[in-house]
Amino acid sequence: MQLTDDLIGLPGQMTDEQKQRLHQQFSEAEIIELALGVGLFMGMSKVLITLGLEPNEMSTTVLPTPGSSLH
Repeated sequence: MQLTDDLIGLPGQMTDEQKQRLHQQFSEAEIIELALGVGLFMGMSKVLITLGLEPNEMSTTVLPTPGSSLH
């Protein structure tokens, strides 16, 4: 999801066009919920890494978002 990439990659650098596209697909509450979810995940992963609790290996499962081009 582009929102996740924007939050992780260049926080605070979203253009008005990117924000407009988000608002075409999601309500304000949904955008906030998605952004908080990404932020909480990032924060928790930093804590786990700092404490040395990250797994050495972790399998990855990719599930396409409905309507996305990932198939």
